[in-house]
Parts: sequence; C-alpha cells; structure tokens
Amino acid sequence: MDGGSASALFLLDLVKGMIALFIVVDPLGNIPIFIGLTRNMDDAQRTSTFRSAVLTGLLLLFAFALAGQQILNLFGISIDSFMVAGGLLLLIIAVRLLIGGGWQEPSSSPEGLGAVPIGFPLLVGPGAITTTILILQSSGILVTVFSVLLTFVIVWVVLRFINPIYRVLGRNGALVVTRLMAMFIAAIAVQYIVNGAKNLVQQ
Repeated sequence: MDGGSASALFLLDLVKGMIALFIVVDPLGNIPIFIGLTRNMDDAQRTSTFRSAVLTGLLLLFAFALAGQQILNLFGISIDSFMVAGGLLLLIIAVRLLIGGGWQEPSSSPEGLGAVPIGFPLLVGPGAITTTILILQSSGILVTVFSVLLTFVIVWVVLRFINPIYRVLGRNGALVVTRLMAMFIAAIAVQYIVNGAKNLVQQ
C-alpha cells in the first residue's frame, strides 16, 4: 500500500471513528441535562464544571483507548457486565433528575460535579467506552487516540457556548427539558441493562 492510499485509509477510519464516538457521547443531546445540573451556578463555576467534565471524559477514554480490554481483563470484567453496571448507574441518575429536577449535591464542588456525573457517565459511559475499544480493535491505536481527541475538542466547543442556550431556555425551561431528557436517559439505561444481561445469559 503506497503512502497516498495509507493516508486516505487513515482519514476514512478517523472520520468513521469520530462520527461513531460523537454520536455515542452525544453532547448536543445532553445539553438540557448539563443545563439542569448546573442551573444554580454562575458562569465561572459552570465553565469550571465543564472543563472538569471534558478532562475527565478525555482521560477516561484515553485510558481505554490505550488499554481498554486489558483494564477490563485485570478486574475480570466483561463488556457486557460493564454495560449492566453502567446502565444501573445511568438509571439512578435519571431517577434523581426526574424527582429533583437536578443532581442535588450541595457539598459538591463544580469540579466534582463535572467529573461525576457529567464527565462520567453522562459524556463517557458504557457506550463510549465500548465504542472506543471497538475502534481500537478495528482501526488501531493512532486512529483511536485521534478520534477521542478530536471528538472532545468538539465537545468542549459545544459546552463553551452552553450559556447562551441557558439564557434562552431560562430556569423553568431548563427544568422542563431536563426532566424530558431524563426519560430518554432512563430508556437508554434500561437498554444497556437489557443488552448486557441478554449477552451474559447467552454466554
């Protein structure tokens, strides 16, 4: 394979990897949830929270890009078990959002809230980790690392402009949309649990 063909194949794999990862991370679909979680913060606190979320998600996916299967093997965990556990965690988050309209953690710092639950598992959950491992297996380490990096550059840009969206929605609008999106998170969580459990039973 000559240099031009190799470069074209690399770019194709990179675009495919980025699209798959961006769809799973879904920062656009999660905007109402992020707004609801940070509705009591000022602009500086919200920026600090999102910076922490992006760094947490980026480091997690880098870790799984470099040694994803080895990490799971180290603890004797299968992808399917990870999906069930992640689905349960997402379901708890969805219930708390539906009942309280937000993630009520009075003692949590903006950085702590950014790490959990925004960075993990809302941005980087079982789906994103599984997708990263699959990209690694199919396209190699270089494509995986660049896919993760470029995806989170886009995530940061989306979060950077979330304040104007918050001002348009307002407090009540954010609460309504947050509860609506929490229903979708609950449905996704149940699907993770069902798929993981089904695969475990089949094994």
